[in-house]
Amino acid sequence: MASFSVRSDTFEDGQILPAAQRGAATGPGGKDESPPLAWSGAPAGTRSYAVTAFDPDAPGHGFWHWAVLDLPASATSLPAGAGARHGGGLPLGAFQLRNDGGSAGYLGAAPPKGHGPHRYVFTVYALNVETCGLDAGASPAKLEAKLGPHILARASLTGIYERH
Repeated sequence: MASFSVRSDTFEDGQILPAAQRGAATGPGGKDESPPLAWSGAPAGTRSYAVTAFDPDAPGHGFWHWAVLDLPASATSLPAGAGARHGGGLPLGAFQLRNDGGSAGYLGAAPPKGHGPHRYVFTVYALNVETCGLDAGASPAKLEAKLGPHILARASLTGIYERH
């Protein structure tokens, strides 16, 4: 599968997530604010994008922190806070699924205390369809199955966070 690049102005790949991207309940500075993301180099034929944030280290089968669908092919970035529950920072036509906490929007990093470092993987998918064919009531877990045949390329950026 092809790849392209994604970056954030607030953290580097493999580095600690800033306080704003942590859960509000984790202590001072936690804001449940989605990070700014910018991507480039998507392959020809890209008709839309999807963006997810997943913690593969969460107990059980991991934890979906964010999922945005139907971003237009013209989109090359999302500003900080685009994942607010009301979705006002998203381009026209894009929408968010419920996270594993049960609400729409970005839910900041909040691993269990003493559980060790967790990885928060932000992935941008370049897709060969304009819409994913899901509605806002779908779970992020269903998203991966639905996206599979339509992924042209993916780009990922990983932030780390551990609660002591």
